[in-house]
Amino acid sequence: MTASVEMPKRRALGKGLESLLPGRSGFTPSPAGQSPVVATPPNEGRPREIPIEQIERNPFQTRATVDESALKELAASIAATGVVQPVLVRPLAEDRFQLIAGERRWLASKLAGKTTVPAILRQVSDEQAMEMTIVENLQRTDLNPMEQARAYDRLGQNFKMTQEQMAQRTGKDRASVANFLRLLRLPLEVQQKVESGSLSFGHARTLLALESPEAILKAAQKVNALSMSVRQTESYVQGLLNPEKKPKGEQKEKEPLDPNVREARDLLQRALGLKVSIEDKNGRGRVIIEYGRLEDFDALLETITGK
Repeated sequence: MTASVEMPKRRALGKGLESLLPGRSGFTPSPAGQSPVVATPPNEGRPREIPIEQIERNPFQTRATVDESALKELAASIAATGVVQPVLVRPLAEDRFQLIAGERRWLASKLAGKTTVPAILRQVSDEQAMEMTIVENLQRTDLNPMEQARAYDRLGQNFKMTQEQMAQRTGKDRASVANFLRLLRLPLEVQQKVESGSLSFGHARTLLALESPEAILKAAQKVNALSMSVRQTESYVQGLLNPEKKPKGEQKEKEPLDPNVREARDLLQRALGLKVSIEDKNGRGRVIIEYGRLEDFDALLETITGK
């Protein structure tokens, strides 16, 4: 259903999950495209105190780690003033509940010694709970780049969303979604460095311009060992892709590349995460984009066409 009024931006979470999915009352269609008819339980939508021990962790949670110091600060605040924003749960069997959103508030309440936590009840399916949890987490800023990449991947795998649809649902730019998804092409060891913070998102995105997993891993190790900045990493990767020295025995030297063309080539390589060559003569020429896997081609096609 579309609305005729302008919707507010969906980046803030202060008004609960309803602000993430405006006009949909917390419900999303199932992957098959059908909206199940669900009976509305009494008091749904109204906060109620639920025993903390009756609430189970969300198995669809995107966040893999929790900042312990930040959690202690939140626990101290809850101990002093209580939980300002209720958590979101769904009912299970035998007076049990499962978190949909608000894991940090739930954990901090336990740490603060609370026996109950204010919660809003929602009757939703597994698929709806998963999507709501992933979207809610992607609205936050404390997920590391790999957690965000895996969250977007789950939206694509489980709900067959395109990058454009993911961007619309999370309030992000489509190019950002594409860049996060490309991180999943990194070798596992490099992904772990990104997850731990040893390499930043900018470092990882730059390294993706290299062709093979072996080359990416070797470059990542050097970048990490020398504590290179993102700018230094870009220069280093460009040097690997376009070595200045010619092989021994090469007799004919290529014409030097125009600085404007070189800048355009470097910009395209950073944006696409693939090796790019530009052949230009008097304003005419061609752009060659190289890919090593079918997945790279699919990602390139979606980046260019938006489909």
